[in-house]
Amino acid sequence: MASGFSLKDQLFNREKVRYLAGLFAAAEPGFDAEAFEAQVMAELPSLELKQRMTLIAEVLADHLPEALPAAAPVLLKALPPPLDPGRTDDDFGDFIFAPLGEYVAAKGVAAHPDLSLDLLEEITQRFSMEWAVRPFLNRWPAEVLSRMQDWAGHASYHVRRLVSEGTRPRLPWGQAVPLALEEPLPLLDRLHGDGTRYVTRSVANHLNDIAKKDPDLVMDRLQAWREAGAQDRKELDWMTSHALRGLVKAGHPRAMAMLGYDPELTLDALIAVPDQVRIGEALDFSCRLQGAAGAPVLVDYILHFQRPGGKASAKVFKLKQARITGGVLELGKKHKLKGDATTFKLVPGPHRIELMVNGKVRAGAAFELLPEG
Repeated sequence: MASGFSLKDQLFNREKVRYLAGLFAAAEPGFDAEAFEAQVMAELPSLELKQRMTLIAEVLADHLPEALPAAAPVLLKALPPPLDPGRTDDDFGDFIFAPLGEYVAAKGVAAHPDLSLDLLEEITQRFSMEWAVRPFLNRWPAEVLSRMQDWAGHASYHVRRLVSEGTRPRLPWGQAVPLALEEPLPLLDRLHGDGTRYVTRSVANHLNDIAKKDPDLVMDRLQAWREAGAQDRKELDWMTSHALRGLVKAGHPRAMAMLGYDPELTLDALIAVPDQVRIGEALDFSCRLQGAAGAPVLVDYILHFQRPGGKASAKVFKLKQARITGGVLELGKKHKLKGDATTFKLVPGPHRIELMVNGKVRAGAAFELLPEG
C-alpha cells in the first residue's frame, strides 16, 4: 500500500457526501443538500472509517422525516439504479451507501422490521447490507430468517449473497448474532448451487467461519452437497478448498483427505536454510521431498517467530500444490523478512522453519535472525 494512502478518505470524503446529498435533494425538494454537506463535513475529517458511517447516518436522520414510514419513500426514490445484474463477482458497490443501512437499523429495528427489511433488500443492490441486517437478526431472528428464505431465491445475486454474508458467525466488522452454527445451513443448502462466484465465495467464507468451531459440521455439509450434485463440480471443488482453508493451515487430517491429499503419505523430507539471516533480507530456503511417484502433495511452511518476552508464535505460509513427479520434488523460496511491517514486528533471536506436507510436519531447521543492519 502506498505511503499516505487513506482508505477512510477514499471512501468517505466531501465529493462522496455531496453526491449522496444530491441524490436526496433530487428525491425530495425540501432536502437541504448544502446544509447536509456542511453538517457532515464539520466532523468527518476527524473521524475513523466506521465513525464516518455512523455520522452520515445520524445527519441523514436530521434531514429526513422523523418516522421511518414517512422517510422510506424518500430513501427509495434517492437510490441510484441497481448494480449491474450482468456481472457475477467483485461488485461490492459504493461505500457511501453503507450509512443508509445504519440509518435504517437505527430507525427501524425497534418497531418496523418488515419495512426495514424491504429497504435493506433494495439498498443491498447498491451496496452490501451485511452489517445492517445483523441488528435485525438479533431483535427479530425468526422474522429475518423467514425473509431470507425468500431472498435466497431473489433475482439479484446481491440479495442472495446477503443471506449468506449477513448470517456469518464471524463477519468482519459485524456485530455478533445469536444464531446456532447450524441454523443458517438450510439457507446455505439453497445457495451453494448458485451460479455466481460472489455468492459461492460468501458461502465458502461462511463455512470457513463455522469450521473454526465445528469442523465436522462443515465437512459433513460439503460431502452432502457433493452427493446432491446441485453445483458444478469444478466450482464445488473451489468452494471446498476455500471453505477448508483454515483447517488446511491447521493440518486437519479429514480436510486434507477431502481435498485429495493423503495425510498418511510416506515420504522423506529435507529442508535447508542458512544459519543466519538479517531483518530486511530474505530467508532463502530449499526443500526436497522423496516419495511415491505421482503422489499429490500440499506443501506449506511454518515460521516460528521470536516474540518479546521470550515466547514464540507460529505462522503458516503456502508453498506449493504439486505431485512428486518421478518420486522426487524439489522446491525453494525466498521469504522476505520485512523490518518495517506495521502488523507484525520482527524480533532478533533464534527462529525455526518447518515443512508441512499434507498437514503433517515432515522436517525442520533452525536459524538466527539478526538485527537489521
